[in-house]
Amino acid sequence: MSERAAAPDAVTIPEPWQDPSLPPEKRVADLLGRLTLEEKIAQLYSAWIGANATVDDMAPQQHELVDDSLDWANLIRTGLGQLTRPFGTAPVDPALGARALARMQGELVAAGRFGIPAVAHEECLSGVMTWGATVYPTPLAWGATFDPALVERMAARIGADMRRLGLHQGLAPVLDVTRDARWGRTEETIGEDPYLVATLATGYVRGLESAGVVATLKHFVGYSASRAGRNFGPVHMGPRELADVLLLPFEMAVRDGGARSVMHAYTEIDGIPAAANPALLTDLLRGEWGFTGTVVADYFGVSFLEMHHGLAEGQVEAAAIALAAGVDVELPAVRCFGPDFVEAVREGAVPESLVDRAAARVLRQKIELGLLDLDWSPYPAELGADDSAPVDGLIDLDPPAARALAREIAEESVILLANDGGALPLAPSARIALVGPLAGETAGMLGCYTFPAHVGIHHPELPANPAVPTPLEALRAELPDATVTHVPGCEVTGSDTAGFAAALAAAEAADVVVAVLGDRAGVFQGSATSGEGCDAESLDLPGVQPALLEALLGTGKPVVAVLLSGRPYALGAFADRLAAVVQAFFPGEEGAPAVAGVLSGRVCPSGRLPVSVPHRPVGGPATYLGATLAHASAVTSVDPTPLYPFGHGLSYTAFAWDGVRVDGAVPDPDQPFEVPTDGAVTVSVTVHNIGDRPGADVVQLYLHDPIAQVTRPVIRLIGYARVALAPGQSRRVDFRVHADLSAFTGRAGKRIVEPGALELRIARSSADVAHTVALRLTGPEREAGFDRQLTTEVTLH
Repeated sequence: MSERAAAPDAVTIPEPWQDPSLPPEKRVADLLGRLTLEEKIAQLYSAWIGANATVDDMAPQQHELVDDSLDWANLIRTGLGQLTRPFGTAPVDPALGARALARMQGELVAAGRFGIPAVAHEECLSGVMTWGATVYPTPLAWGATFDPALVERMAARIGADMRRLGLHQGLAPVLDVTRDARWGRTEETIGEDPYLVATLATGYVRGLESAGVVATLKHFVGYSASRAGRNFGPVHMGPRELADVLLLPFEMAVRDGGARSVMHAYTEIDGIPAAANPALLTDLLRGEWGFTGTVVADYFGVSFLEMHHGLAEGQVEAAAIALAAGVDVELPAVRCFGPDFVEAVREGAVPESLVDRAAARVLRQKIELGLLDLDWSPYPAELGADDSAPVDGLIDLDPPAARALAREIAEESVILLANDGGALPLAPSARIALVGPLAGETAGMLGCYTFPAHVGIHHPELPANPAVPTPLEALRAELPDATVTHVPGCEVTGSDTAGFAAALAAAEAADVVVAVLGDRAGVFQGSATSGEGCDAESLDLPGVQPALLEALLGTGKPVVAVLLSGRPYALGAFADRLAAVVQAFFPGEEGAPAVAGVLSGRVCPSGRLPVSVPHRPVGGPATYLGATLAHASAVTSVDPTPLYPFGHGLSYTAFAWDGVRVDGAVPDPDQPFEVPTDGAVTVSVTVHNIGDRPGADVVQLYLHDPIAQVTRPVIRLIGYARVALAPGQSRRVDFRVHADLSAFTGRAGKRIVEPGALELRIARSSADVAHTVALRLTGPEREAGFDRQLTTEVTLH
């Protein structure tokens, strides 16, 4: 019997490792000294119950690598570090799942000598990955909101729901910066700008951690920068780009967000896989940044050192390499950290000190979560400890308040890209031809890491829960006096054009055509066009959707394109003929009503592009964040200028900006304002709603560094403010910019603040600058370390 499982009256004084009054370090040392080698290593891996119950893989090579004959009783005899995806592997009622998880934890506690529970983790990118939970918009939609406080509210609710279920760790958020939109997981990124990604992801981390759930930063680092946008593809970049673009979001989320876990990326950078990189996982993450949490493997990432990267001759060597680099926990199941690895450590082939280091980190996290306290119970308070009591249906994970929050995020994320001639809003009694493969489906609402797309697709017998309206249902509800004729026209993929004729007939009989086009998300699915393992060769709309759009434009009727997608698609061939363009990035369960609200005019659009929309499907890929020669120039015939730039978005109301001030004074265009290299400056602008309806504007602040010791992006985002205004209302926005925001990695490989000329550009997008403020940094060049100012302080008056 375990010490935890002893009769209540047999334990009156807790052991030191159970005593919450002691410092965590003393508790860890006490317990670690009592554990056998097998028990310590057992804390470094997980069990994936029911992983092979699905039809298709939910992780790369899942069926090949997960043991079909899991011996639960034997596995838990020495303990267990983690439990993998108890809710997101197969459909289960949340309350029944919570009771089953509590039962597993009880068995685990009773089986071990010390009764150490497991950390139960789950995916939670767009909501808790379980049947019936709210499906929030995908991260690319978060990026479109430019609203970190809203993202923080969402994550706090997700975290609270996870705790209700008995979950401790969430595998989110994704902090990869979009570098090539052909990458299938673009939908999981927040955008192409590191500052936007960093601030929104840090908001998510704060929200999740505020609920007592461990946030896991993914994927550390470089995953999104693979060659040709291919999943797992090699990454080749210099240390400067790595530091100044890809690492910034992780740095902010660790320092300012308080994230307690990091997941290594699958990819290699210049020949060194992240799981085998001590300079990354130990020297930088822990040595420079002071991170004290756990580093967990991306699923099967330790095995891939042997299988794909060619760094290890077998599983034991792969485990030794990963552990030495700084990986603490093998997920999703034990393979490399198994019995052969135990023997290798016992024989001295692998230092036991490495096991102790990782086990101490795992145990410390369990202490932080309260799992080692004497009074810890696996039973959720909502359900009680009576295993015989019926609980089916007792936990509602999609209450009205959650749906309202999902609607709020979705509405803020919809982007009006174009509205030529005022085609939108639609007339209340219009005759509308609603055409396109996503018009009558829910697929355009759901990213690949939502339960319906990730798990539910393998269970067609499963009733829809939560309810997700289609664009057809939402538009008919939004415009009850309109005549809406629905014809799909084609599928998302494939070459069948048989439905074109009916679509064209509907268009001919209509006042306006609304074409709902885009993606179907999935994970390693041949039918999916977005998601993990679903990369694109070009940025053309999938299948025959471009041909359908061309045919609809040929009718001469005004065509409104609605894009429901996980990446931006090239629209240059159609842009000058479309009456309007609306973009929504997998906007979740309330996405269709949000889009319909924009089409009807009930919602004043306020979303801004988190990624550029390309003009052409090839010739890139490019983001706005490039040096001079990355943009159009006279030395190449390829013009990567986007059709719609980063930060772009239109509104149904009108805004005017004036009253620019620098530290309260009117700036002199001929006299740069001087700021010390360790100083700060406040730049202000007043925003007026000069239209006739409420709306929100997004003021964006960019930095231009004309002369530097290394090439710099022409501009880069360093601040933004979302400003909601009633008609006739005005507000002043103050941006407090520290000189640290100009820092970059210099020639010597150190991040520096360099004296010299700078420009602050107050802009509506990366290509639409309204005001420019000239600055000059004065004083000595100085190094800007981990304690530097990472964000621009924003105040609304």
